[in-house]
Order: sequence, then structure tokens, then C-alpha cells
Amino acid sequence: MQDDNRPQDVPALAIRALDKRYGARPVLDAIDLDVAPGAAFGLVGANGAGKTTLIKCALDLCAPNAGSIAIFGVPHALPRARARLTFIPERFVPPHYLTGREFVALMLSLNDAGYESGRVAQLLEDLELDASALERPVGQLSKGMTQKLGLLGCFLTKRDLYVLDEPMSGLDPSGRVAVKSVLGRLTREGRTLFFTSHVLSDVEELCSMIAVLAGGIICFHGTPGELCERYSEPQLERAFIQCTRDNDRTSAIRL
Repeated sequence: MQDDNRPQDVPALAIRALDKRYGARPVLDAIDLDVAPGAAFGLVGANGAGKTTLIKCALDLCAPNAGSIAIFGVPHALPRARARLTFIPERFVPPHYLTGREFVALMLSLNDAGYESGRVAQLLEDLELDASALERPVGQLSKGMTQKLGLLGCFLTKRDLYVLDEPMSGLDPSGRVAVKSVLGRLTREGRTLFFTSHVLSDVEELCSMIAVLAGGIICFHGTPGELCERYSEPQLERAFIQCTRDNDRTSAIRL
């Protein structure tokens, strides 16, 4: 629930001078990033660009080497910073021995929310997830059904910020359309979305702002249209490729 006592201009996510290394290997280098409340924000980059690492740092799942992160103005390492968000990882693996219903009930219980059968049924329909998934052990579900079950648990927890790492991983075209419809509704409700995706058409459709992560740095931050305009490309995918290639050339010159 939105805290009306907080200034509305405080970023949902504020990252300053974030550095992360694994041994001698730099992954994130002096990252500065703001995500405005109510924005649908896409973080895009090639495999290994550091998108998941950035999310893990923001959620205090791994420690940055330098920099600061705040969630709605609260330092990210404080447990209360995560009270207003929900998260689904890219490799979502729920306990295989639970039924779908038990998993959903557990998620709601952990978030101090009751199980509302009507609301669950409506969101099942919205996500095009067969209700039989609630009665089956999670270990028997397909990857697509498992992903939708995770999204069901995520979306049932009413939060101000949804952090989603490749939320449409494993979904067929119909499933992606269904999930995008729910994400669009959350945006219209004023919720903040921060998600990664390799499907640039989805990012272009959903996001008001994007950032391109390449070589450990943010090489673009703005609207999808602005990125296309910068490279005189009609498609975001082609503009993204040009942007990352420019960064590769700049990095090579520095070396």
C-alpha cells in the first residue's frame, strides 16, 4: 500500500555510483540510475551484462563493492526497504513438493495477506493459467505453468514496486500477451515496474523508460523512442544493437 506520508518525488529505486566485482572481474562500474514511482522501467542488455547482478545488489542478495542504493528513500540493506516490493527471479524454482494452492497460500501468508478465492480465480484467468495447476504438485508443472504460478504469487501481493527478472521466460506467445496485459494494468494503477527482458518488442510495448547496460556501465538511459531516434532506427532492437556496439568500440579505445 502506498505510504502517503512519503514525498511522491522520491525515486522508487535510486542507485548511486554502484560498483560490483567478482574477484578481479568488474561487473558493474559506477552505475547511477533512478526509477520514478509509477514508471514501467526496462533494464536491457546482452547475456552477462550484469542485469541480474544489479537486481541482486538492489535487493541485498549480494553486497556491492561501492555505492549506495535506496528503495523509496530507504537504504536497501534495511529489511523495511523491501516491505513495498515483490520480486520474481529469472530462474524461478518453487518448492516442488507443494501444490500450486499451497505455494500461493504460503506467499500470501508471508506477505500478511489472506487467500481470497475470487481474486485468485480472476488472476488465474487473466494469466491464462489453468485452475488445475493449483491442485497439482509444483514439480509436475511445465516450465510455462511454473512461471505463471510464480507470477500469480507475485501479482497477488499488492505492492508499490514489482521487480521482475525476465518475467516472461518460458512463456508461449499467448502467455506473454496475457502477462503483458496484467503488467499494463499494474502500471495504470500507479504501481512501479522494474524488469529485465531480452524481448525488445515487449520492452518497447510496456516501458516508459529504459536503460541499456553494457560493459558494466549504463550506456543509455531514456525512453525507447529516444534510443531509436539517436540511431535513426525504426525498431528498438536494432537501436539497442547499435548502442551496445558503440559501447564496445568505446571500451576498446579506452584499452
